[in-house]
Amino acid sequence: MLDDWLAPKAAALEARGLTRRLRARAAGEDLIDLAGNDYLGLARDPRVVGAAAAAVETWGTGSTASRLVTGTTELHEQLESALAAYAGHESALAFSSGYLANLGVVTALGGPGTLLVSDEHVHASLVDACRLARSRVEVVPHNDVDAVEKVLAERNEPHALVLTESVFSVLSDEAPLTELAALALAHNAVLLVDEAHGLGVTGGGHGSVHGLGLAGLDHVVVTMTLSKSMASQGGVVLGPAVLRDHLVNRSRPFIYDTGLNPAACAAALAALQILRAEPDRPAAIHAATARLAAACDVPPASGPVVSVPMPGPREAVRAAELCLENGVRVGSFRPPSVPDGISRVRLTAHAGLSATDLDRACAVIADAIGHCS
Repeated sequence: MLDDWLAPKAAALEARGLTRRLRARAAGEDLIDLAGNDYLGLARDPRVVGAAAAAVETWGTGSTASRLVTGTTELHEQLESALAAYAGHESALAFSSGYLANLGVVTALGGPGTLLVSDEHVHASLVDACRLARSRVEVVPHNDVDAVEKVLAERNEPHALVLTESVFSVLSDEAPLTELAALALAHNAVLLVDEAHGLGVTGGGHGSVHGLGLAGLDHVVVTMTLSKSMASQGGVVLGPAVLRDHLVNRSRPFIYDTGLNPAACAAALAALQILRAEPDRPAAIHAATARLAAACDVPPASGPVVSVPMPGPREAVRAAELCLENGVRVGSFRPPSVPDGISRVRLTAHAGLSATDLDRACAVIADAIGHCS
């Protein structure tokens, strides 16, 4: 039955060049990786690896239960306190993934009395959160402050939540956070900012919200992932202590999910300590991003992602294959992962790139894009 059901769907994807396939990485590959999200270059740092290994020795391989049962360890509380202090918020609450952090906070704040105003380019986790929140949802044009104001001014709901990202994952452009924060305050709304691509990169590493002086405001909520700059796994919601208490009691993805494993907590803590001790790492990301953008003849990005438009999905995939054949791994983004329908080659810069690797990568990528454009 499933074959009859699913085979036509698979054929339709294949005809459009949109089929996705898993490709396993081998340990110790001799490649320049510009596809992963290890922005600070810490995923293999001995200090981070050692901290994770030590946590396994101390706590075991898993957290054993949900956070409200036995799944909260001292490491969880240390991580939450350290991240809240670094990003400038009163409190933080760790989830087992960044996806669940977004689901958890939006659904806990949503409901029939809350309007959700969502930028059309937000991540799939926020899109899914809106679908599950049982709220009225208004999707507004990308970075359109006037559209947000119009929707907020005309609402009937007593509460409203404006959803955006500090640095968007596909175009790597910045949201007008200062304007949105002021607008939210004027209309008695809360601004939720996903800093997945800001933590460790913007605001001197502290994130865009902190860099713009918006951290700690009682109407600003931040989500972060630990799987990018923090070289680990998991997600965090940051904001006032009253929000943390609300999530502990009302957020289903927090209450009913097994807690983040201790090794991930320890790895993220170690990465954060390195970032504090080596504050020049974010600048290295921006330097690499600018170099890659110039090689691809696209404008420099605000974040760590360089996004190169391609004629179509097959061309994007082929360019990535050519890069891989020449020792450079890059990503290819195709619909529905791109909000504007344009397929792209996607490069992610990181602080660990040597000058030699960067020279090599620029040459390979420019040649592949030129061949497929």
